[in-house]
Amino acid sequence: MYRKVISELVEWKNRKNRMPLVLYGARQVGKTHILLEFAKQYYENTAYFNFENNLSLPSYFDRTIDEKKIIEYLETEISQQIIPGKTLIIFDEIQVCERALTSLKYFNENAPQYHIVCAGSLLGVAINREKYSFPVGNVDSIIMHPLDFEEYLLAFGEEKLRDEIKIRYCEKSAMPAPLHTKAAGLYKKYLITGGMPRVINEYLAEKSFIAAGNAQRKILSDYVADSAKYASSTECIKIRAAYDSIPVQLAKDNKKFQYKLVQKGGTNSIFGIAIDWLECAGIVNKCTRVETALVPLPVYRDLSCFKLYMGDTGLLTFKSGISSGSILNNETINIPFVGAIAENYVAQCLTAKNYPLCYWTSNATAEIDFIIQKEDRVIPIEVKAGENVKSRSLSVFAEKYRPEYSVRASMKNFGFENNILSLPLYAVWCL
Repeated sequence: MYRKVISELVEWKNRKNRMPLVLYGARQVGKTHILLEFAKQYYENTAYFNFENNLSLPSYFDRTIDEKKIIEYLETEISQQIIPGKTLIIFDEIQVCERALTSLKYFNENAPQYHIVCAGSLLGVAINREKYSFPVGNVDSIIMHPLDFEEYLLAFGEEKLRDEIKIRYCEKSAMPAPLHTKAAGLYKKYLITGGMPRVINEYLAEKSFIAAGNAQRKILSDYVADSAKYASSTECIKIRAAYDSIPVQLAKDNKKFQYKLVQKGGTNSIFGIAIDWLECAGIVNKCTRVETALVPLPVYRDLSCFKLYMGDTGLLTFKSGISSGSILNNETINIPFVGAIAENYVAQCLTAKNYPLCYWTSNATAEIDFIIQKEDRVIPIEVKAGENVKSRSLSVFAEKYRPEYSVRASMKNFGFENNILSLPLYAVWCL
């Protein structure tokens, strides 16, 4: 299963000032698999160590973090010589061992010739704890996300369709009707399965959304179990409550996150830490409001006002309880929550492209679903689940800020009219 993050890993390998690498990402996005595949393709040898399965590893790091002694110990563990530049050292589930994280500083300073990559479930949560001494300035980092729709197409063997979408995006010309219909159908399947590798593999193997749903149920169960690892029992309850509220939050016309929907009388002081936990774990994507759509966007954010999207759209679809038939049906426009799923999908696409998520409102009279900054340009993006694209918000925004162009993502074909790029939802990854 091709993952675009492999190109980032290759770039890291070839970097002259390369430092040990930390690969972030939610549980089950494929971090371990891609690191092993990367090692297989670009190194002569792999030295893989799992700190969760091998309890002797953390105990050794507790005794010493001298890089020379560590290398000697690791070679003994695997009965293999670790050769600088030819062996990739993989520290998996490194969040289990604080001292292993700390050792990365000394590898960077005293033994940069060794190629070291690290990953782990809830790594973002673990290093956010006060007791951790994270080697700031001594590691490189990459964030891995679920498969985006481009990777999804490749997983289904649709490379030619992917290429055609890219061409039509660049030319702003309509897809041939049969290809448009085919791409739209695959997009609807993606809304059901999402981009988690295990779920996609289950669907490809069984050709069954039920099998995919069983895999999604297991992932959601793992998320709940994970919250107990780095949170108190009280915090676990709040984390689960905040996470469970997301479908309810997104079902509203005003999708701004409301603490009272998590619990009557809920406030930021009660649930703020829970939301931070979910964000650090890579389980949710936070979209912050901006009242002024000027460059640079981050300085105009209202941090107290935000929307929360699930990190994987398929998990949202499954968690909401909406049937796969409702998604696949051409009359989905009659089911309002499909609009929320489409919006979550776009949030996931933009996050995978490393765009900070922002939305814009104007005195409660207009709202733009997403605002992105491309160099010195601000581009508004409006999301529509179907082909009915009537809305005045884009015109309100355009009149006020005069953007170079606006984007309307919907089920309509490519087009460009009145300074609005009509972008099929299956092509949002092209932005």
